[in-house]
Amino acid sequence: MERGKRGVSPVIATILLVGMVIIIGVIIFLWFKNMQKEAITKFGNTNIELVCDEVGFDASYSSSQVYLSNTGNVPIYSFKVKTSKEGEYKTENIEDLTSWEKGLNEGKTFSSQINLDSDAEEIKIIPVLLGNSEKGHKSFVCGEQYGVTL
Repeated sequence: MERGKRGVSPVIATILLVGMVIIIGVIIFLWFKNMQKEAITKFGNTNIELVCDEVGFDASYSSSQVYLSNTGNVPIYSFKVKTSKEGEYKTENIEDLTSWEKGLNEGKTFSSQINLDSDAEEIKIIPVLLGNSEKGHKSFVCGEQYGVTL
């Protein structure tokens, strides 16, 4: 006695295949979308990475006191403070170390006590800019080459 062997109908098989292709396509699309770097601009449509070239500031450190002066034509939103000792690096926001209130406009200065490791071999101050993105204002840390070593 032979039973009627039946598989999935061609219509159902086609619907399943199309559904799987759509799901895989959505997964790949979302994956690539998350890999794309969000564009941050300043001064209209200028990429904020290029604006870092225009940042100019002086920094000095003496007797647990930090002095910062914006000598460029770009307002500086904040700073990162990178300390190194014995091959170890530590990067902190300046507002965690001082009485910093966001923003150092052109020609302005800032000075405050700063709480740093007393045995730090090198201190580097790195500027942070505020730019515009699709989601509103966003901060951008300039590269270390734009920083000042104290």
